[in-house]
Amino acid sequence: MLDLATLFAGPLAATMLGDFGAEVIKVEHPLRPDPSRGHGPAKDGIGLWWKTLGRNKRTVTLDLSRPGGRDTLLRLAATADVVIENFRPGTLEKWDLGWPELSVANPRLVLARVTAFGQFGPYAHRPGFGTLAEAMSGFAALTGEPEAPPTLPPFGLADSVTALATAYAVLTALAARQRTGAGQVVDMAIIEPMLAVLGPQPTWYDQLGYVQERTGNRSANNAPRNTYRTLDGSWVAVSTSAQSVAERVLRLVGRPELIEEPWFATGVQRAAHADELDEAVGNWIAARPRDEVLAAFEKAEAAIAPVQDVRDVFEDPQYLALDTVTTVADPDLGPLRMQNVLFRLSATPGAIRWTGRGHGADTDAVLTELGLGPAEIGALREEGAL
Repeated sequence: MLDLATLFAGPLAATMLGDFGAEVIKVEHPLRPDPSRGHGPAKDGIGLWWKTLGRNKRTVTLDLSRPGGRDTLLRLAATADVVIENFRPGTLEKWDLGWPELSVANPRLVLARVTAFGQFGPYAHRPGFGTLAEAMSGFAALTGEPEAPPTLPPFGLADSVTALATAYAVLTALAARQRTGAGQVVDMAIIEPMLAVLGPQPTWYDQLGYVQERTGNRSANNAPRNTYRTLDGSWVAVSTSAQSVAERVLRLVGRPELIEEPWFATGVQRAAHADELDEAVGNWIAARPRDEVLAAFEKAEAAIAPVQDVRDVFEDPQYLALDTVTTVADPDLGPLRMQNVLFRLSATPGAIRWTGRGHGADTDAVLTELGLGPAEIGALREEGAL
C-alpha cells in the first residue's frame, strides 16, 4: 500500500490497515514532509502526533512532479495493491499519474481518493478540511446548547470518521477484486461519512419536514440523558435509551411515582419532560460523591459513566484490561504510550510493529527492493526526485 496522503483522513486509513498487516510505504515530498510531523505538541523537537499516525509505515521521499519521481511511483504502483491519495482533483492527472496511467501500470490496483468534496461537482476543486465537513454535514448545527453558537469538535472528528470509511472502502474494493480480478477507484468525500453518522435526519426531513435542533447534552429521543455534577465536583453521564433502564434510574433516585406518569411510557415523551427528570436525577447525584453514585448505578444496573479526560483514561480499569492505551518502544523517545490497534481479532491480531519513522528513512531500502541500483538512486537524487 502506498500512502501519498497528508492531514489526516487518508494517512489514518493507511495506519489502520497497516496495524493489521498491510505493508504501507509512506511517500512524502523530499522538501515538504507530511505536516502532521509538526502538528501539535512536540518533545525535544520530535512531533508526537506523527509517532502514532506514522506507525507501521516505511517512509520514502519522491517528488511526483519530476519525471524520475513519476516513473518511480509508477514502478511502485505496479507492485502495490492500494494507493491512497488526497490531492485536489486533477493534481495526479497534472503529473500524468491519474487512474488511466496507474491502471495501465497495475490493472489490479485500488486507488483511494480522499478529498473534502469528492472528485466532481461544483465544490470539487475547493480546498477543504474536516472542519468544513463538520460544518456542512449538519454536525455543528446539532452540537452545543440551544442558545449558544454551533460547536465544532476540538479534534479531527471528520478526518477520523472518514479514515474508518476509507479503510472499509478499500477492503470492499479488494474483496471485489477477488471476484473480478480488476482494481477500481474509491471516491471518498469527507462531507459524506460525516453525514452518514448523523442518523436518519435526511429521511426525517424528507418525510416530515423535521429539522433536529441543538439540545445540548439532552436527547430529543429519551430522558433522562445528560451530564450531572456530583458532590465532590466530578461529572457523570447518564443514558436511558432503554425504557427498563429509565425505570431503574427513577427508582434508584427515589422518584418511582414518575414512572406511573402516562408520558413516561416512551422516550420521546420523556424527553418532553426533561426538566422534571433532570431535576430528579441531578438532585440525587449532586448529594453524593462520584464513587458512591457510580456504585449505586452499577448495582441498579443503570447506565452511567464518569466524564473522563486522558489522565483518567490512563487509569481506568476497563481500558487497562483491554490494553487500549499500550506501550511501544520508540528509538527517539524510549517507551511511548499510544492507542492500541482498533479491535481484537482472535486468529489474526493486529500489532504496532514500530512507531512513526524519520522523513525518508527507508527510501534507499525500498528502492533497492524495487530493483533500482545505486546509480539509478543517485541519478534520482541528482534530479531532485528524492
